[in-house]
Amino acid sequence: MPSTIDWEKRELRRQVRERLSVLTPEELLQSDSALFTRFLALPQVEKAGVIFAFWGIPGKEPDTARLVRELVVRGKVVGLPRMLPGHQMEVRQYDPDRPLVQVSFGISEPGEDCRLLSQEEIEVALVPAVCYDRLGYRLGFGGGYYDRWLKDFTGFRVGLCREWGLQDRVPTEPHDARVDVLLTEGAGLSF
Repeated sequence: MPSTIDWEKRELRRQVRERLSVLTPEELLQSDSALFTRFLALPQVEKAGVIFAFWGIPGKEPDTARLVRELVVRGKVVGLPRMLPGHQMEVRQYDPDRPLVQVSFGISEPGEDCRLLSQEEIEVALVPAVCYDRLGYRLGFGGGYYDRWLKDFTGFRVGLCREWGLQDRVPTEPHDARVDVLLTEGAGLSF
């Protein structure tokens, strides 16, 4: 039988997805642009040589494809997640000359022929979420991939959250990871 927290997480995911589904492409583009401008302006991002990002799932996450490309133009090494069996994840370097591989749930990831990046190399991690709360905790998509990966990550963690999706509190469990800085279109919260 599912726990109360599991039910709360599922319900909050449903509510956020429902709200997201009514936004126009123009609203999404405007929101993404504001979030990316704030991310690129972070001193930690400006200084970093290696950044772990994600390739946003259309209609579910910010469209980070253009952010990833901009980071590469700025001379950053950009890693993207590659899902592994057992809800594990590794980070492979994004190479604009190699096509991403389409896997389940609309996720695009680098192939295993792309260079593997270690956690120790990565200075900044851009952490995806369905939504965040005002304490920097995230509601993920439910697979636990990022919580497992972030457990041993000592670098700087950044979250992006549309202002309307910022929650007072998301349901959390002891294994749930949080970020160091959370950016919305108009503000940044540090923890």
